[in-house]
Amino acid sequence: MLEKIKDENIIFIDIETVGQHPTFADLNNTEQRLWERKMQWHIEKDNTTAAEIYNRAAIWAEFGKIVCISIGYIFTKDNCKTLRIKSFYGHSEREILLGFKTMIETRFNKSQYLLCAHNGKEFDFPYISRRMLVNGIRLPKILDYAGHKPWEVRHLDTLDLWRFGDYKHYTSLELLSSIFGIDSPKEEMDGSQVHEFYWQNDNLTAIAEYCQRDVITICQLMMRYKGQPLIDSNNIEITEPFLGEEPIDDNTEKA
Repeated sequence: MLEKIKDENIIFIDIETVGQHPTFADLNNTEQRLWERKMQWHIEKDNTTAAEIYNRAAIWAEFGKIVCISIGYIFTKDNCKTLRIKSFYGHSEREILLGFKTMIETRFNKSQYLLCAHNGKEFDFPYISRRMLVNGIRLPKILDYAGHKPWEVRHLDTLDLWRFGDYKHYTSLELLSSIFGIDSPKEEMDGSQVHEFYWQNDNLTAIAEYCQRDVITICQLMMRYKGQPLIDSNNIEITEPFLGEEPIDDNTEKA
């Protein structure tokens, strides 16, 4: 199947998420109660408290928010396969999501394009969709697949492909990059540290760079899956990022 998918039709994405507040104490009473109810099983299992595990809030779209989305796509430049990456990041989740949606609907608005992420079917794709709805943004067609048959959903997942129907285990992107001889995306941080980098260090640049490395790794992993050479590091371009700080003219997307 993969050999039938053109490289230039795959949109590689990754997101970075954080809790909506720095600490549990910053939640209002209703939010604290709902978080404690959501985490009840974990609290009892790990003998901990709702406050102590608030650093996990980024995992759930109801309690987290997106601070970066990176998109990568392949094209040919000077007869060489090139990967270009653009990131949308900042403090305004709504502006990040609108920037992402605009790029998807203008640059990748045809039916041959597919979204690809690692564990995207269980995390990235539903998380983006949920946060778009919370922010009053209509879903782009590539994410609006309610009522579609499974084969009509235009999503690829490098974790799902690696499972080959075996759903007993989760295999990390870092592990797959190691066994396939791909440079590890985990350098200065890993996903569990993004909340701290955002709320304590206010280091959005480091978060965006981490997100971009994940996109590169996902793309290279797909090349390995397809039996193709890795894309040369000299043929990877990082374009000017979109900072989700400035207002976006959005007459049709207001909640």
